[in-house]
Amino acid sequence: MKKSLTAAQQKELLEVLKSRFEKNMQRHKSLKWDDVEKKLSKQADKMWSLFEMERTGGEPDVKKKKKKSSEILFFDCSAETPKDRRSLCYDEAALNARKENKPKGSALQMAAEMGIDMMNEEEYQLLQTLGKFDLKTSSWLKTADDMRKLDGAIFGDCRFGRVFVYHNGVQSYYAARGFRGVCRV
Repeated sequence: MKKSLTAAQQKELLEVLKSRFEKNMQRHKSLKWDDVEKKLSKQADKMWSLFEMERTGGEPDVKKKKKKSSEILFFDCSAETPKDRRSLCYDEAALNARKENKPKGSALQMAAEMGIDMMNEEEYQLLQTLGKFDLKTSSWLKTADDMRKLDGAIFGDCRFGRVFVYHNGVQSYYAARGFRGVCRV
């Protein structure tokens, strides 16, 4: 799979990201777009990953993780879990264990192919402070290994004005459940 963008794709992506950045300044008050763009321009692989996030409906936007860190995080900020990343079980082992009615893939595998991380619970809680997300859908979250070994995984959503994190079997999949990603730049 080609993991680089043409100059035209790069330009178009940067325009989309800049526009979203400027419309949502409350998500990244301490950052300037020029600094973000400068950092991005040095990392073609991250540009490709952001393109994939955008292409699959994630609407990535900037959220800097820690004040003292130089790392910039791009979170999927689509109102609902990205539409082209739904109906997935948790990981490849769960996908392979299904005998019938297999989903099209797994959340962890798709994230890896895109060059991003699946959001963990802490990142999901942080995302939920930036707006209203997953009011009708839910998102698989990176799950601790000890829970995964027991064939369980966690997912989150927002209902009744509260953020909930639940558990489910890793082989399960639903039309309204996908995953949200994080691209670390």
